[in-house]
Amino acid sequence: MPETKTVGHALRKKDSMGLLLGKPAFLCDVTPADCLVVKLLRSPHAHALIRSIDTSIAMKVPGMVAIYTYKDVPHNRFTNAGQTYPEPSPHDRLILDQRLRFVGDPVAILAGESEKAVNRAMKLIKVDYEVLTPVLDFHTAKDNPILVHPEEDWEALCPVGADNHRNLCAHEVCSQGDVEAELAGCDVVIDHTWHTKACQQAMMETFRTYTEMDPFGRLHVISSTQIVFHVRRILSIALGIPKSRIHVEKPRIGGGFGAKQTSVSEVYPAFVTLKTGRPARIVFTRQECQIAGSPRHEMEVRVRLGADRQGNIRAMDVYTLSNTGAYSEHGPTTVGLSGHKSIPLYTGGLKAFRFGYDVVYTNVQAAGAYRGYGATQGIFAVESAVNELADRLGIDPVALRERNMVRQGMIMPAYYNEPANACALDRCLTRCKEIFDWDHRFPVLDMGNGKVRAAGVAMAMQGSGISGVDVGSATVKLNDDGFYSLTIGAADMGTGCDTILAQMVAECMDCPLDNVIVFGADTDTSPYDSGSYASSTTYVTGKAVEKACTQLREQILTLAAEALGCPADELEFTGQEVRRCDGTASISLVDLATRSMCNNNTAVQATCTHSSPMSPPPFMVGMAWIELDKETGAVTLLDYKAVVDCGTPINPALARIQTEGGLCQGIGMALYEDVHYTDTGRILEDSLMQYKIPTRLDMGHLQVEFESSYEPTGPFGAKSIGEIVINTPAPAIAQAVYRASGVWVRTLPITPEKVLMGMQGKA
Repeated sequence: MPETKTVGHALRKKDSMGLLLGKPAFLCDVTPADCLVVKLLRSPHAHALIRSIDTSIAMKVPGMVAIYTYKDVPHNRFTNAGQTYPEPSPHDRLILDQRLRFVGDPVAILAGESEKAVNRAMKLIKVDYEVLTPVLDFHTAKDNPILVHPEEDWEALCPVGADNHRNLCAHEVCSQGDVEAELAGCDVVIDHTWHTKACQQAMMETFRTYTEMDPFGRLHVISSTQIVFHVRRILSIALGIPKSRIHVEKPRIGGGFGAKQTSVSEVYPAFVTLKTGRPARIVFTRQECQIAGSPRHEMEVRVRLGADRQGNIRAMDVYTLSNTGAYSEHGPTTVGLSGHKSIPLYTGGLKAFRFGYDVVYTNVQAAGAYRGYGATQGIFAVESAVNELADRLGIDPVALRERNMVRQGMIMPAYYNEPANACALDRCLTRCKEIFDWDHRFPVLDMGNGKVRAAGVAMAMQGSGISGVDVGSATVKLNDDGFYSLTIGAADMGTGCDTILAQMVAECMDCPLDNVIVFGADTDTSPYDSGSYASSTTYVTGKAVEKACTQLREQILTLAAEALGCPADELEFTGQEVRRCDGTASISLVDLATRSMCNNNTAVQATCTHSSPMSPPPFMVGMAWIELDKETGAVTLLDYKAVVDCGTPINPALARIQTEGGLCQGIGMALYEDVHYTDTGRILEDSLMQYKIPTRLDMGHLQVEFESSYEPTGPFGAKSIGEIVINTPAPAIAQAVYRASGVWVRTLPITPEKVLMGMQGKA
């Protein structure tokens, strides 16, 4: 790759100083406070029908403006999943429904002049429920006589194997080769099931939306969302109004991690504003985020893994049972990653594979999108199975991976037959082994005080956008003082995509980063973009930026040719000016920009769109070193090393922050974050007092490095970074715990109780 001036450099985020100084940025900072307060009365039952609901007394509370029930809302089924149309997730929701499907399902929408009035009125609503038997165990959901969605207007737009009369949200089986024959011929077969729970994103800014009617009678929505264009479509379907009457924009977002790829909060204040004509705002409490948010899908993944005595992995059979909860959001799509982004890691010698899944409805909180999007659950299972295989064979798990891993140039049958055009996974493993000091740390170290230290390893892959589906667009414009504006539909959630995409403009247009201003995302002004999810922004939208800049340079040369009186092919663009190649004349960029505003027919604004037929995977290796207290079962993470192949890092500092943040979330999922339901379907961990997310003190020492590859289909050779970074901690830590205790913990999180009881059971 040629030397660059901006791309590949660790430049400061464009919004960093404003955020650091506490300047207004987030939704509640930039929207008026004198609006209607919207809150939701939620169901206390996991499964119930509303017999009657009386709001008359509640409406007498001073300051109350309106209370709406299922009788007042449009009867249009929709899905909250922020996915490209036609949505794979079945349309199974109403704004409010007479049938309530989980503890926390909305019963009524309240709107008042103050939070105090709304809270008081909520206590005065009288609801008579017919309590029904819920389906709480996802093992028994499929073909259960109790149906979560018995309604006849339930609809699946895509053939995903869904059947509401079987409690099925999705089903599929795919394979290559004779799996059973290969497994029968293997010397060793690992056959276990691994269980991950419905972890919460726990982003700092909860779900929140502000709505108003604009001067033209259109619904103006400002929301903390990753998916402005999908929100517009979802609201259009749910409310029964044309998309042309809806304008959606987002401010800065205080974290999303996939939660805000689901339209969790938008429809409620939007409905209030349409009915009353008044501005309205809803702000979810932390408890609401915990019980009625959009968490990771609970999954059980059974892996059958076969190999010969030399450690050549010959066959893999993966079956995933996924719990989508009460509604379908992202159910048919997350599950695919559990196999398609875990099995291909072992393309090296695999003779046969099979991957099947069922996604079932239950009467618990609906799941959604969370960083890793199903790959996290599948990689925990497959990498743990590989580590068990290494232990069974007495082979170093690093050596086992070196023998079987996917390498540069291989075709990956389990990954839709895509090629590994850019794959530095082997170099990631070698480098991680070196900086971790694997050969010395892998042998178990007895500290002599009841504490033992041990190591574990895992590999991971993800994707870069959804191949053949995701669309990224960008508009780059030359302004009158010679600076550029970049308009995008992708949403910066703190990831730094505004900065990264601006770096690409600066590189292409040979200008300082400060000469590029960024605007987005806004459905009225931004070019269409699928949104910030599926690790797509750098790879997909970045390529659109690159294409737009190429087109803009051609426009600038055309305009300069008119000014200098020569053909455009005799000119060169230097960033500051356009000059004749023979050096006889030139015109500055500022003069060109000024010229473009008078007697000009040449545009100096380019909009380009990009969609990729492939999704090149980033790769990663992680190694964990833990200390385990054999008297209590407590696990302390001492050190974690990670080496990532994300192609060419556009901004190494932001890539490092992404990696460290993802590792922290993965460590939390592995060791701390737990979800329990009562026998009536209520979540016990409904606050951050009970739902334990890790602090910096729980992380030990983190070290991140990059092994660059060059992805020919990506901008400047880049692939994605956002999601892969969460996938290695769980299996690596699980292996380290086994090495220290002799206990395989196959249900996350790995709590002291599970470890201690496992050791006592072994004894």
